[in-house]
Amino acid sequence: MTGDLTLPRATGAAREDLATRAERDPQRPRFHFVSPAGWLNDPNGLSHWKGVYHLFYQYNPYGPVHHRIHWGHATSTDLVTWTDEPVALVPSEGPDVDGCWSGVLVDDGGVPTLVYSGRHGERELPCVATGSPDLRSWEKHPGNPVVAAPPEGVEVTAFRDHCVWREGGTWRQLVGSGVRGVGGAAFLYESADLRSWRYVGPLLTGDAGRGGPGDLDWTGTMWECVDLFRLPAPADPAHAADGTPAGSATAEGTDVLVFSAWDEGVTHHPLYWTGRYAGDTFTPTALHRLDYGQRYFYAPQSTRDAHGRRVMFGWLQEGRGEAATAEAGWCGVMSLPRLVTMGTDGRLAQRPVPEVDRLRREHAAAGPLTLGGGEHAPLDDVRGDQLDLVTTLRLEPGATARLTVRATPDGAERTVVEIERRADGTPGADGGTLRLRREHSSLDPTVDTDPRHGPVPIGADGVVELRVLVDHSALEIFAGGRALAARVYPTRADALGVGLTATGTLRVERFDAWRMADVWTGAPRPLWP
Repeated sequence: MTGDLTLPRATGAAREDLATRAERDPQRPRFHFVSPAGWLNDPNGLSHWKGVYHLFYQYNPYGPVHHRIHWGHATSTDLVTWTDEPVALVPSEGPDVDGCWSGVLVDDGGVPTLVYSGRHGERELPCVATGSPDLRSWEKHPGNPVVAAPPEGVEVTAFRDHCVWREGGTWRQLVGSGVRGVGGAAFLYESADLRSWRYVGPLLTGDAGRGGPGDLDWTGTMWECVDLFRLPAPADPAHAADGTPAGSATAEGTDVLVFSAWDEGVTHHPLYWTGRYAGDTFTPTALHRLDYGQRYFYAPQSTRDAHGRRVMFGWLQEGRGEAATAEAGWCGVMSLPRLVTMGTDGRLAQRPVPEVDRLRREHAAAGPLTLGGGEHAPLDDVRGDQLDLVTTLRLEPGATARLTVRATPDGAERTVVEIERRADGTPGADGGTLRLRREHSSLDPTVDTDPRHGPVPIGADGVVELRVLVDHSALEIFAGGRALAARVYPTRADALGVGLTATGTLRVERFDAWRMADVWTGAPRPLWP
């Protein structure tokens, strides 16, 4: 992971080749954010600054590999169409010579300020950079790193990634880490000026001894990309826009601590604690899975925009091998922006921000109709690899709905989204199960086709709304406020079919499908805007 300081920028011909290869890859999404080419991972510096959304991200413009990471930068006024901005941070002599890793953007009295992890050798330490008023040029603090080492006397598994906020007259910061032999941790620091930091102590420490890597709620040996925020109670939406920061003792609602479970270089899954942050501690009440796609929605970061909404992005990792991404010239997708709220069951509810609906074009609809005994709904008018599918289902106890996407006419390639209602009809948070079946999603034996699953809430009436967004290799599923992101890689150009079948009795109250617009021009984008 170390880099060569003298590595030259690619020649014009090489840059064009990389971006051209990326643009012509049929697996490349067309309405999700992707980097111009090369490598993309964690969302960084997510903010809504003077009416403009800023999305920074981990970026390697030299190739689709995680090496000597830069900060890419894009802006949007609507969260769906994006403008590439100049690369914000480039590794340089000093504490970030081997990479400018994940961090955040804060407003320091009108001065845009980045707090990020500089990588030097095998260590990552907090660094600071300040920006111009338009956030297009950045100057690194000469005193970097601003924290010289992990906490003294603690053997850490890793030490990186930042969550920074203003609390009264003091800056507070969480650094993701882990205590060797114990578990993941969020270390708390405070500062008056973002440059001189005092270690307060661990805000919360996990227990890696509870369960193991195969468990879907294992908290790992290190917590990456910690994110602390407060959400208003669902019965009191007025607090969503009252400007109260996370951590204020006067704010009502629930505090949420998001992290991504990591272990010895392996990315596992995003989780979150609900609880209460007060003083120097976080008192957890429950642990939950954030996305049922596991590593396919990783390292999420959120911000509260000027409308009072909590907006979150995550990194959709690849499910194909290094040889395929090298040939394609690009690697990594940003999720669609998600609106995150607190559900009445005490868990996060997620859905795409309403702005995504603006990309809907040609429309087809079906229903209401009743299916049962393996019956197939007539959806012959719905085909494509850029789709937004929304259906309201009413399932009898024990019934299963199967929505098939990216299917070839002969069914040799197909991806199946299932929702099954409990046989006893018991309502509640686990009244149903959402499954993604990818066993036949690709004829390429080298891609990941493991299934994914998780519980979804279903009421006593058996109704659940399912939304599936298909964008070439990117797939995002939302059911009952739960989310599941994944990647699929059909090999055949005719893998465009959509179908709906049922086991047991199923009432389709509505089924709507839209073709989604392409937010990119179709021309290769400059690697160095």
